[in-house]
Amino acid sequence: MRDHPHEGAAAPHDDAPSQGAGSGARPPSGAHAEIPEVWHGSATNRVQWLLAGVGAGCLALGIELAVDSSWASSLTPLVMSVVGCVAAGLLVLFGTLAFVHVAVRVDEDYLEVRCGHIGVPRRRIPLDLVVGADFAPRVTPRHWGGWGYRWRPEQGTAVVVRRGEGLVLQLGDGRTFTVTVDDAEAAVRCIRRRLGLRKGSPAGA
Repeated sequence: MRDHPHEGAAAPHDDAPSQGAGSGARPPSGAHAEIPEVWHGSATNRVQWLLAGVGAGCLALGIELAVDSSWASSLTPLVMSVVGCVAAGLLVLFGTLAFVHVAVRVDEDYLEVRCGHIGVPRRRIPLDLVVGADFAPRVTPRHWGGWGYRWRPEQGTAVVVRRGEGLVLQLGDGRTFTVTVDDAEAAVRCIRRRLGLRKGSPAGA
């Protein structure tokens, strides 16, 4: 008669630690696991290669004029033609190749944007200066006056390499920074959670 109550009391006592481990430890670790240590994203516009071809053509024309033309007469118009073609070719090449591709990286301290395949131009924004992040379902060059690295006094700055979704950062000085990037919603979630952790609220997604 005395052994039976001890068996009944022992069973709940043995089960309690396993229930606490299952319910108390996993949710916090799962919440932290949802935030990647480093988030990577990118966007590409292959149409820009066509414009790069136009720039290469202008550059080649300028070189051909400089090499094959006679410099004995009409020197001034020839120099102007060569310089104009070479300058236009270089500007178009840089302006297109630099914005064929954009890579975005978010870690615990910074958001970094690298343009082109050599990473220039580059923008690095400390998360300490960020007060919010929003998802933009459709960013177009028309909104910003063209492709590339753009600035408009009423909108802030942007890196636009293609039409489509993008990430909009709200900065502490009232300005915004927009970048077109694939899976921008995941970037927004990551940044919001990191901002929440900085404010002391791990659930601040």
